Amino acid sequence: NNAFSDHYLNVPFDLSRVMFITTANLADPIIPALKDRMEIIELSGYVDEEKLKIARRFLIPRQIKENGISEKDFSITDEAILAIINQYTRESGLRNLEREIANLCRKIARKIAEGEKKVPKITVKNLSKFLGVPKYLRDNEKRTDEVGVAIGLAWTPYGGDVLQVEATPLEGKGNLLLTGQLGDVMKESGQAAMSYFRSRAAHFGMKEKFYFSKDIHVHVPAGAIPKDGPSAGVTMATAIVSALTGIPVRSDVAMTGEITLRGRVLPIGGLREKALAALRSQIYTVIAPEQNEKDLEEIPRHIRQKLDFKFVKHMDEVLKIALRGDTAERRRSVNGLSPEVEGGDGHKQKAAADEKPKRAKQGTRRKAPSSKEGAEKTA
Repeated sequence: NNAFSDHYLNVPFDLSRVMFITTANLADPIIPALKDRMEIIELSGYVDEEKLKIARRFLIPRQIKENGISEKDFSITDEAILAIINQYTRESGLRNLEREIANLCRKIARKIAEGEKKVPKITVKNLSKFLGVPKYLRDNEKRTDEVGVAIGLAWTPYGGDVLQVEATPLEGKGNLLLTGQLGDVMKESGQAAMSYFRSRAAHFGMKEKFYFSKDIHVHVPAGAIPKDGPSAGVTMATAIVSALTGIPVRSDVAMTGEITLRGRVLPIGGLREKALAALRSQIYTVIAPEQNEKDLEEIPRHIRQKLDFKFVKHMDEVLKIALRGDTAERRRSVNGLSPEVEGGDGHKQKAAADEKPKRAKQGTRRKAPSSKEGAEKTA
């Protein structure tokens, strides 16, 4: 395989000293037989600050030259460049950013050609006059703590993103409904999260066999965008626990991690991109698997200093951080259980204990057990 012959010229080409370098946005579509013969080098996308510096040093000067205008004719603020990055492009690279900058340069060139003596400086306020309505809007609206709504972090080919997981209980027969164009892996994560909750229902203060009369609907907006992967497991579990216990989830916390049936939190990929997504959405507390702590080195130092990372090993640690004012007593009181008991069995024991004094007051006596009955009870 170190050479091939041209079919038209019948000339051999020696490839023994050639190194092939290929690029791709996604490695998954590559044919396995070809991928097995490659050394994969993964490169993370640029952060906003890096894109800003590259635009200033390289992209803007190049487009100014290609569009035939001078540097004094083109003036743009840093805030406007960041607005282009966040509201007009969604990518890990720079291709679309350069296209939008080229679009601005052409608009300026047209104004000069039309005879305008003073070209306006491009700012955030007048940016839409040049590029139109923003294509992408960041979800930075003020959030409130809600029951059954947890904030997760996702990786996409364009970088990290924030997603909300909503859960609500319904009258039913114990079914789990998953919507939001979820892939098979993400659906299995939802099943694992529900099984984890059911196996620990008493711990969460739920009545015995509550699931016989309850359906759980889990939805992940936006419904038109396909989603997949195991890293939303802890987010789904948190939303389900909140929905069934009535305890709200903190809106200033985002989380990522795979969950097992025993509640263990397993490592995920793309922590760098997910951390940047949390920061863009003004969420400063990030819950991540303990085994991902080593990935902090990939996150720029000035980004790490702005975020509070909580590394966890078990789902109990996640709930302790994510649920607002979560206590065992509150779980039981929300579900109408007595504070002296842990679950459904304890509720019955308390009722039986209350009845004993009444029977004694009526003068009833219990027959003393025979020696045979006493022996069976001890055994």
